[in-house]
Amino acid sequence: MDVDCEVSAAAATAVTNGLGGGEQAAAAPVSADQLDVEAYAAQYSGRTRVARLLFIAERCGVEAIQLEALRMAHDEARAREDTVLYLDAVLKINGRLGPRYRHDQAWVDSVNRRAEQRKEKLETELNGYRTNLIKESIRMGYNDIGDFFYAHGHLSEAFKSYIRTRDYCTTSKHIVQMCMHVILVSIELGQFAHVTNYVSKAEQTPDTLDAVIVAKLRAAAGLANLETKKYKLAARKFLETGPELGSNYSEVIAPQDVAVYGALCALASFDRSELKSKVIDNINFRNFLELVPEVRELVNDFYASRYGSCLEHLEKLKPNLLLDIHLREHLGTLYNDIRHKAIIQYTLPFISVDLNTMASAFKSSVSMLEKELAALITENKIQVPLRRFLILLHIPS
Repeated sequence: MDVDCEVSAAAATAVTNGLGGGEQAAAAPVSADQLDVEAYAAQYSGRTRVARLLFIAERCGVEAIQLEALRMAHDEARAREDTVLYLDAVLKINGRLGPRYRHDQAWVDSVNRRAEQRKEKLETELNGYRTNLIKESIRMGYNDIGDFFYAHGHLSEAFKSYIRTRDYCTTSKHIVQMCMHVILVSIELGQFAHVTNYVSKAEQTPDTLDAVIVAKLRAAAGLANLETKKYKLAARKFLETGPELGSNYSEVIAPQDVAVYGALCALASFDRSELKSKVIDNINFRNFLELVPEVRELVNDFYASRYGSCLEHLEKLKPNLLLDIHLREHLGTLYNDIRHKAIIQYTLPFISVDLNTMASAFKSSVSMLEKELAALITENKIQVPLRRFLILLHIPS
């Protein structure tokens, strides 16, 4: 779907200042020049597909994209019989998609009745297992109840049920399964300390970890570090994610996300030698980058000191990245860090700098560049003796 969208001044300011979540960012409409909602959603499965669609609908200022995302979110939630997400979608649609997409209380009541019956059955079975002290059956009973709550959108209850299986795990495989369940729900709850904790627990049973599970754990750890603003650690985890991930973790993350998140975090936090050895020469990560050619090109441009081209690629990607449920809050900070790193690297070989030439290279005005350079020098991030440069900017040396 190719739709022309407007970027509001508020949204642009939020990104420039590194603002992400919160009321101000949530209210600002965002551009999405060529966002193909259907193709984007197809990368994901389960609850995250619906959550991402609802996120797009809330943040994109173009009604056509909003309604397409809401229509798909509604249909997916209804097919999953997740009344929590269904009601959220209906509320946001607000009658704009016709009678089929209005609130269907009869359907909600029917689903809830069946769900209550199913829950009672599962609880009765679990009580029987507990009475008979059948450890494996108790574990499976809590698992089934966790799956039930997760499917119906009751994430906190699902989390509690999955945690309770811990005391009944008798093999390493059981422990890993428990950890993966807790990680999944914790990501959706935004409880990233739990994600980090249970990734670590799973990694302590290496004998039962196949390549796909290892890749999932690396990706989950990358997300947790991204969300807690530990960008260098996030980059390392995404870069360690094996190609076995493929589409096997679509309930959490797409391989394209690994490329984007990993590359941006690396550009913002790695030095030049790390960028070469851990990103550009990383054969496994190259497989992810091939899925997002624009990101591959901007990484190569940055390393080749083609900073203007790199920053142009970043600007083109920004509107769609602002609609990413995990990246939005961090995009301003990452973009600023990448730009500042580019400016610093540009100045390293020089004793003096021609601001006109530099402004042309960065596709910026001289006055804006002066302010950025002054800030970086004041913060001691540019440490070379640019005496003539300091005089030009009227900064005491």
